[in-house]
Amino acid sequence: MAQPQPDDSNVSLAVVAIGRNEGDRLRVCLQSALASGVARCVVYVDSGSTDGSVAMATGLGCEVVPLDMSVPFTAARARNAGLARARERLPGLTHVQFVDGDCELVADWMPRALQFLNAHPAVAVVCGRRRERFPERSIYNDLCDREWNTPVGEAKACGGDALFRAEALAQVDGYRDDLIAGEEPELCVRLRARGWKVWRLDAEMTRHDAAILRFAQWWTRTKRGGYAFAQGAALHGAPPERHWVVETRRALLWGAALPLVILLAALVAGPVALWALAIYPLQWLRVTVNHRSAREGLFLMLSKFAEASGALKYYANALSGRRGRLIEYK
Repeated sequence: MAQPQPDDSNVSLAVVAIGRNEGDRLRVCLQSALASGVARCVVYVDSGSTDGSVAMATGLGCEVVPLDMSVPFTAARARNAGLARARERLPGLTHVQFVDGDCELVADWMPRALQFLNAHPAVAVVCGRRRERFPERSIYNDLCDREWNTPVGEAKACGGDALFRAEALAQVDGYRDDLIAGEEPELCVRLRARGWKVWRLDAEMTRHDAAILRFAQWWTRTKRGGYAFAQGAALHGAPPERHWVVETRRALLWGAALPLVILLAALVAGPVALWALAIYPLQWLRVTVNHRSAREGLFLMLSKFAEASGALKYYANALSGRRGRLIEYK
């Protein structure tokens, strides 16, 4: 089947991939970008790989940007560095596709995304369906695949894989370098404040290899999400946006406040107060009914404890004036 072609022959598109020690996954990622027939430049931003990623990317013909690792790493900083190199190589850059180095771009994604942007000038960024490549390998991979199945249509945010208008990125000065998580939704908040729209297309976009095989990895990833909630709410929590305010409050209520209140009540009134912990299995039943999955309901319930720990970590850093360090799960 022939791939859809963008209407605008003046499109100048770059792909920016970021990664560290992704091995064969990076090779697949870069080859999918190079084979697209749409990208005029493929930039790989490396954050201290020791597995030969830089040499491999160079050998494929990609522009390589070794990130200065003396400065604390963030994905946001890596993407900005890749965007800057793309603009150097393509002074007339019109679009940029960001992709994580453990993802493969679906063959017809970028032409379809460009077609949509050509037809909708108010849209700054489009994303599609990111799928987990190996959902059967662990419940955690499967949960990621479910998480990425977001509603089609106008959206509040995109993820790490998305195709942007370069003009829109320039208007808001790109990503915030200092964010260790949640940098894409924060960027979308600023884009929407400038009148741009974000759109989720009903189209396959990328195949991702999460490689989350242990509970500890899932916990750390979820903790990072809680950190992002709290920081996002601190940045853009005021009306009318109320960015991640509800998510932060929900995590703190179920993951920190209620357990603390029940514990204090038990110290005062005795062990009988621990019966209040029954609220958690009841909440699990409610979530299970809503999501039609006991397993997913259980992890959504557990996630509140991990998210609360991440939110509290953000508040501790903010109070002490410390800069957040990357929370890595693999």
